[in-house]
Amino acid sequence: MVKRLLTALLVLVVVGAASAAGGYFYWQSRLEAPLALDEPMLYQVPSGAGFNQVVAQLEEQGVLEDAWAFRLLARVEPERVPRLRTGEYQLLPNMSGLEMMALLGSNKVVTYSLTIPEGWSFRQMRELLNAAPKLDHRTAELSNAEVMALLDREGTFPEGWFFPDTYRYHLGMSDVDILRQSLERMENILEEVWEERADDLTIDSPYEALIMASLIERETGAPEERREIAGVFKRRMEQGMRLQTDPTIIYGMGERYEGRITRADILEATPYNTYVIDGIPPTPIAMPGRASLEAAVDPLPGETLYFVSRGDGTHHFSRTLREHNNAVNRYIRNR
Repeated sequence: MVKRLLTALLVLVVVGAASAAGGYFYWQSRLEAPLALDEPMLYQVPSGAGFNQVVAQLEEQGVLEDAWAFRLLARVEPERVPRLRTGEYQLLPNMSGLEMMALLGSNKVVTYSLTIPEGWSFRQMRELLNAAPKLDHRTAELSNAEVMALLDREGTFPEGWFFPDTYRYHLGMSDVDILRQSLERMENILEEVWEERADDLTIDSPYEALIMASLIERETGAPEERREIAGVFKRRMEQGMRLQTDPTIIYGMGERYEGRITRADILEATPYNTYVIDGIPPTPIAMPGRASLEAAVDPLPGETLYFVSRGDGTHHFSRTLREHNNAVNRYIRNR
C-alpha cells in the first residue's frame, strides 16, 4: 500500500515537473516568436511610457499576438525587461518579440537627415528647419536676434556663422540642437583655417575671413576657381579697387531681388554693395563651406583683376580692363 502511494506521488511529481517544463518552454517560445508583421513598421515609444503600457499598445496594434508572455516576463523575471527609451524605431517582420524589446531599449532610433547647402543664407536655413518633419520647432516664432541669444551668442549677426553640411536628427531633437551643432562646427573650422592662413593677407581677422569666404562661395561653385577668385579680391583690395561682386548687390537688395540686377541696383548705396563701398561688406552674405574658407586665407598668386561668368558655372579671368570688357561682350552681352 505504501509502495503504491509512493509510486503515485512520484508519478505526480514527474508529470508536474514535465508540465512545468513544457509550460516554461512554451512561454519562452512565445517570447521568441516573430512579430505579427508583413512589412517593416515605424513604432514610437511615447515619452514616459512604461513596459506594460508599450506591450498593451503593441497588442492593440496587432504587433504582439502573445502579449501575456511579456506581461508574465515583467512579473517573474523583471531583470530581463529593458528600460525603454523614447523615440521612433523600425520594427521588422523577422524580428522576435525579445529582439523588439531590446531594440526599444537601445539608442538605435530612426534618424532623419537635413542638408544645408553651401552658399545658402541664414533665412533659407531657417525656412528649411521650420519645414523639417519630426523636429521640435522651438525657433519658428523667434527673431534672428532671439535665436542667437538662445544659442548664447547674443548680439551676434547670424549670417555666415552656421556651417553648411548634412545633419542627422531623431524624434525629440529640436531645431536649436541642429543650429548649435552647425554654429559650433563653423566656429571650430574657422579657427582651424585661420591658424593655417597665408602671411600677406588683406584681411585681418577670422571674421573678415568668414566674410571673404562668403563672397567666394556666392561667386563660384567650381572648386578649382575658389583660390583664383580669392586672389582677384586680394589684388583689387591691395590696389584700392572696389571688389564689385554682384552677390553683394543681391544681398543688399534683400527680398526685393527678383532674379535680375539693373543699372539702378548697381548704383544703389547699400551697406553691402561692393560697387559702391570700399573693401568687404560689414558681414558675411552666405554660409561658406570649408573650401571657400581655405581659399579666403590662401589666395592664388597671379595678375588677374577681373572675372566674368561664362554661363556654365565657371569664369573667365582677365588681367586688364580691356580684356575684361571683351570677355563681357563675349559671354554676357552676346548671350
